[in-house]
Amino acid sequence: MSTDGTCPTCHRVLEAPQIASTVPTHRKVTAENLDLRQLAKGLADDDDAKAPWHFKLLVVALCIYLGWRVVQIFM
Repeated sequence: MSTDGTCPTCHRVLEAPQIASTVPTHRKVTAENLDLRQLAKGLADDDDAKAPWHFKLLVVALCIYLGWRVVQIFM
């Protein structure tokens, strides 16, 4: 395909040419344009986002292990 969106052999238009100005520009993140309240609100909207059962099991196992290691210090 050529740069204007046509086929090089039959010269039919295959795709509309992309204009560079339609591509959104990325702005630099600074303290002035960053809204932490909006970001925190977006995270709080996920009410059904819970930790999976295997993560909770891992945390319990870690607490038991570390508790036992503390007991071993004093033995």
